[in-house]
Amino acid sequence: MTGAAPRRRGRPAREAAAEGPGARERILTAARAEFAERGYDKTTMRGIARAAGVDAALVHHYFGTKDDVFAAAVEVSLEPAMVIPQILGQGPEGIGERLARYFIGIWENPASRAPLLAVIRSALTHEAAAKVLRGVVLRRLLERVAGELDVPDARFRAELAASHMIGIAMMRYVLQVEPLASADPGQIVRMVAPTLQRYLTDPNAGASAGPPGPAAPPAEE
Repeated sequence: MTGAAPRRRGRPAREAAAEGPGARERILTAARAEFAERGYDKTTMRGIARAAGVDAALVHHYFGTKDDVFAAAVEVSLEPAMVIPQILGQGPEGIGERLARYFIGIWENPASRAPLLAVIRSALTHEAAAKVLRGVVLRRLLERVAGELDVPDARFRAELAASHMIGIAMMRYVLQVEPLASADPGQIVRMVAPTLQRYLTDPNAGASAGPPGPAAPPAEE
């Protein structure tokens, strides 16, 4: 019997070229550009589809919701699955420098900087963007790095490292505060690396982690 092959359920009808093997990558590229230019709030699935040259239903097919495509656009810039082995591969010694060099490197690259600027700016006012920032930067990257080091209080350490690096990103790339905004990237790495190293590997760094105790009573006069 020579009937036509049944169309896969959930796939919209469209030109073969639009759904070719590069369609997902085109959508991601378009999403990164749209989020970078318009921010989270003003970016739409239809706008992403139009920029990618595909039907909006194909964007939903590959990514689901706007939150999902936003997370994917940020993750493709960070590439946590690829970078974690590179950061951990040489052991704990020097991990602070490798992590700092990786983080500053993706911000110095204009292609990966744009979607990261969008997520940080949007995270200040949109919970969906803040959720992406927590999920990709903290849980998928730093918590996995800290967890592989077999140190106490791994999550607390990861949060400290994240707060340090996101703070640098805010000051240097978002607010562009001088002299940090014009500082040599290598100088930033050299100054930040020892702090990240201590956060992630010092066996005593997390000894006091946890909620603060009650405040001491005021001294009697």
